[in-house]
Amino acid sequence: MLLRHFTRALGLLVVCATPALAAELPGVTATEIKIGSIFPFSGPASSLGNTGKGLIAYVKSMNDRGVVNGRKIDLVAYDDAYSPPKAVEQARKLAESDEVAFMFGQLGTPGNAATIKYLNAKKIPDVFIVTGANKFANFQEYPYTTTGLPSYDTEARVYAKFVGKTLPDAKIAILYQNDDLGKDFVTAFKDVLKEKAATKIVAISYETADPTVDSQIVNLKASGAGALLIAATPKFAAQALRKLHDIGWKPLTMINMVSSSVSATLQPVGLDKVEGIVSAAFFKDPNDTKWAADAGMKEYRAFFDKYLAGSDFADLNYLTGFQQGVILEQLLKQCGSDLTRENVARQARNIKDLQIPTALPGILVNTDAGNSKAWTQLQLQRWNGKVWEAFGDVLSGAE
Repeated sequence: MLLRHFTRALGLLVVCATPALAAELPGVTATEIKIGSIFPFSGPASSLGNTGKGLIAYVKSMNDRGVVNGRKIDLVAYDDAYSPPKAVEQARKLAESDEVAFMFGQLGTPGNAATIKYLNAKKIPDVFIVTGANKFANFQEYPYTTTGLPSYDTEARVYAKFVGKTLPDAKIAILYQNDDLGKDFVTAFKDVLKEKAATKIVAISYETADPTVDSQIVNLKASGAGALLIAATPKFAAQALRKLHDIGWKPLTMINMVSSSVSATLQPVGLDKVEGIVSAAFFKDPNDTKWAADAGMKEYRAFFDKYLAGSDFADLNYLTGFQQGVILEQLLKQCGSDLTRENVARQARNIKDLQIPTALPGILVNTDAGNSKAWTQLQLQRWNGKVWEAFGDVLSGAE
């Protein structure tokens, strides 16, 4: 499946680059900038494709507002079905056939792992990719890449420390996806527990081609663990939570942020059946009525009603797409009339104290020469049966 999104608007600002100069830049003309992206619109992680739909909608809003020096944004978004070979095929198509100016927001750890070396070798900015795999934030190895999610390493360390304080003597079970998404969580837990890891951690993986994770959950229960971390994509996280309920196992349960969506993960299980589970967040939950009068959430609601009418407002994947759109807008504004790939890459690592309307208070987007990660702050939250409730303080990835 291929999704292409073309939107047009009259520019509100004067075009600063001459047509001749613009014509010399890949993906840039005097009237347009072409940006590429890849999402799992189909396949085992298709619910995450709504992040792409949210970004597409935000680009439409940007074009309607004419924010990019009079140029329209042509966002070319392809489907990789969460398949690494397909991701490679689509990345090559975007780079060599579509000749995009840069890549923005490609989603998925497996797909990004398959394409990141190719894009960096071609010196194509590969910015704010939607994955928390820690290795992608290595600027020395990937100088053209920045990440758009808190790293799995940072997230895992927050959970590990939480378990250590809450259940210091408990054995910890981990269900993890057998790729960088899951492995980063296991590695971080082992690093926090150090010499105790060998006796306290029981980790079992699953493959994205597996029909269910029922057997893994049964085996993890048999380990006698008092805490469980589910490091998965929404489909498998929902399966795991449902199996927990079916077999009556009630450990201290944590799910990774990728799978914290109410509509994609919790509702399929039953909102009352997952009460008490813990996750982390860096954004305001649109399901929580305490944000109803919040100015940032009102802004998001207005955007959603206009550009995503008929979609599920509770789905956090759309919100992620919106937040990515805000970052893209800031990036393009900072680039101004200099849309060379070198400047795009430079400005992607020069975001300063960007306040996203839907981010939690005190959490800002910052990148610099020593930090390729957009988000380095988190807050824990607990599901009360109806909404996620934040508890504790905002935690820095450095802690």
